[in-house]
Amino acid sequence: MTEPTRAPHPQEALLPAPPAAARRSVERARGATARGQGTSARGRGAAGQARAGASKGAREAAQNLPVARVVVDTPLPHLDRPFDYLVPTTLDAEAVPGCRVRVRFAGQLADGYLLERLPASEHEGRLSFLERVISPEPVLTPDIARLARAVADRYAGTMSDVLRLAVPPRHARVEGEARTPARRADSSRDGDVPPAAPEPVRATADTGGPRAHPAEAAEPGQEAPPEDAPSHDATPEDGALQDGALQDGALEDGAFEDTAHAATVREETTPHQTGPHQTGPHKEAGRRAARAYGDAWRAYPAGASFLEALAEGRAPRAVWTALPGTDADGPSWPRGIAAAARATLDGGRGVVVVVPDGKDVALVTAALGETPHVAITADLGPAERYRRWLKALRGEIGIVVGNRPAAYAPVARLGLAVVWDDGDDLHAERHAPYPHAREVLGLRAHQSGAGLLVGGYARTAEATALVETGWAAPLVPDRAAVRARAPRVRPAGDDAELARDQAARAARLPSLAWRALREGLEHGPVLVQVPRRGYLPALACRHCRAPARCSGLPPARPAPDALGNAAPGSGPGVHQPGIPVAGVPGVPGVPGVPGGTGQAGGRARPLAEPVSAPSPVTGPVCSGPLALRGGHAVPYCRWCGRIAGDWRCPSCGGTGVRAVIVGARRTAEELGRAFPSVAVRTSGRDGVLATVSGAPALVVATPGAEPVPDGGYAAAVLLDGWALLGRPDLRAAEEALRRWTNAAALLRPAGELVVLADAAVPAVQALLRWDPVTFAERELDERAELGFPPAVRMATLTGPAAAVRETLADAGLPPGAQVLGPVPVEGELERAMVRVPRHLGSALARALKGASGVRSARKAPDVVRVNIDPLDLI
Repeated sequence: MTEPTRAPHPQEALLPAPPAAARRSVERARGATARGQGTSARGRGAAGQARAGASKGAREAAQNLPVARVVVDTPLPHLDRPFDYLVPTTLDAEAVPGCRVRVRFAGQLADGYLLERLPASEHEGRLSFLERVISPEPVLTPDIARLARAVADRYAGTMSDVLRLAVPPRHARVEGEARTPARRADSSRDGDVPPAAPEPVRATADTGGPRAHPAEAAEPGQEAPPEDAPSHDATPEDGALQDGALQDGALEDGAFEDTAHAATVREETTPHQTGPHQTGPHKEAGRRAARAYGDAWRAYPAGASFLEALAEGRAPRAVWTALPGTDADGPSWPRGIAAAARATLDGGRGVVVVVPDGKDVALVTAALGETPHVAITADLGPAERYRRWLKALRGEIGIVVGNRPAAYAPVARLGLAVVWDDGDDLHAERHAPYPHAREVLGLRAHQSGAGLLVGGYARTAEATALVETGWAAPLVPDRAAVRARAPRVRPAGDDAELARDQAARAARLPSLAWRALREGLEHGPVLVQVPRRGYLPALACRHCRAPARCSGLPPARPAPDALGNAAPGSGPGVHQPGIPVAGVPGVPGVPGVPGGTGQAGGRARPLAEPVSAPSPVTGPVCSGPLALRGGHAVPYCRWCGRIAGDWRCPSCGGTGVRAVIVGARRTAEELGRAFPSVAVRTSGRDGVLATVSGAPALVVATPGAEPVPDGGYAAAVLLDGWALLGRPDLRAAEEALRRWTNAAALLRPAGELVVLADAAVPAVQALLRWDPVTFAERELDERAELGFPPAVRMATLTGPAAAVRETLADAGLPPGAQVLGPVPVEGELERAMVRVPRHLGSALARALKGASGVRSARKAPDVVRVNIDPLDLI
């Protein structure tokens, strides 16, 4: 069995062979004769072959382009290639490229997408017919098909997995609705190019690339394609963003330059050289766009040239560091995105904007105003979401704003792709092949010759790498404008503050934070950011400070009897011996929790006494962390949910507990007691507030859930900085700075910000100076020295120990690959990491995908999860 490769390969569907071997020989002879007579003769031979062996009532192939190339929805990596089918005459009109079809695959009906219609197939065997056309709507455009193929190759996944992320489920009633005419923005100018309708899908596969080995493993009964069958690759071998963009000298070699779309934004304000897109009406359109929308980019020296490039039809690529501060008009970044989108729309091209969550979608939607656009979010129903997606597909709308799935929106003639706050983990897909929205948009911009804008208040190491290699240019505001709008940052614990208040070193809310909150409430709302949600998410022994952990066995489901009935005494409402009764009002030793007795059987009894004698148990205990849900609750285990009212410290025997980590709800409770006349609003996992009024209020929020205030916050306090900086994560410092800058940017210009962290930490220094660019450059240099992404390409393999080792043995890793591990991670799983230089990223992905294909062909029972450059690397 040979190792499968990334190159798709046409092959017949899996059907039983014809009963007569002689007929098969005659058909192959006819096919060989037809192939010798040219392409048109091959087409007639394929159709005639189907008709020659057809009995009365059998289906016949279409006269024109009888072969349909279909990508079948199958998760098996060794079958990740298109397959050829015959188009019956009854489906000739409906089987258009890009439509959804149903085919017979390995003896079963499977869904798929019709990529293209061909006059003949290179496969010499028998082809089966399409079973039906689910919908004649061409939902898969050539651009999205090429993008799906590139994303699958980038992340060692399958094209069908990517298409599940790219194309929403069908809603028949919505497809039948009447189309609406394409709308133009009110700001359009005479002479601008109108938005073009989507081009018809005819071919989505480009020839080239390595040839596929035809002897790959197949399902039972499948015949292998001929050895000399050519491949049909969807993307060029080295034409992807992931490898060439971060190589030294990549631009000099021309790997990512296109003669028509090579312009990038520069910080200099000198005019661009006259090019093919900068003469006549195009040049004038760029000047008009800079005058009309330049207010949002006035603080950026290269802002005007960026807008001109978009309006002229060029493809600027920039990494944008947004200006901080929130005024009466709200944050400035949505207005900047709206201005860039309008300039691109005036040039006759489309825009895709990807933001982390629905709150950011609402901000961009409000900034776009009357400009025609659609917002696609996860909270929409399936019908409405599909309706808006179809508007973009049919060319009725030129701007799409949404969350992570919007990166695949089928916008016609894409001119600009925008990703805001690319460091947010919401941009990382949770489903295979786990792509990141920034990488998806980068691939799409490269393939379609569109511009790319990667924005945020902070900058990630991946975005900095794009700037360092010259593939993108920095787009930063003027330093004077930054100083005018940045908050006044004061770290708690500096020498002056410690001399004034000696208790500030150990206090969770030192006097500096109390003063900032009190003075800020006199002018408007104030923000308190708490890294942890909940009430008291971690507890420890009050005497020896040892972590409080669950000491009971996880609840096990009793084995049923011979008739399948549950064991007696195990139904709902039956109390198990040895487990305290839930609902007791207090526990001794917990600060702020009164009592120490519970109700059981109608009378009070101490919690230290079990309800009944515990049954003898064996096996490992849960050992999960204990937490509190409220001030009058009992500690419970965060892993198994067991009520730990009878907890006793195994080290010292104490029964009292203390808080180790204070959550957002406990913080709001404490602040409510300290400021009794002020309203306290909370925003977090239980409920996210989108906006708050400008009235004085205490807003307690977790990172990412900070509501946008009317006119900005008067002051802010960032609590528990150690909790963000001390996480065991490669991106801990980068993530801490990103969360701090996102919260600080919601303050009014020159508002007071107090951060409870050591001022000597580099991330705190970057916040004090409001210099995220220098911090990101330093972070990239340190990762390059240590060999971590994005300086290198790294993949993780997670699964059972034997399966991980087998995958590593089957994978033909590229030269110089370093294998780290495997090491235990969780349960009985192990994880191994493979590290290669960045220019070998495609080779690594092909090798791991080939090994996964070998395992799927062997029908290996254990699953090995392959993840390229994951966020949770450490």
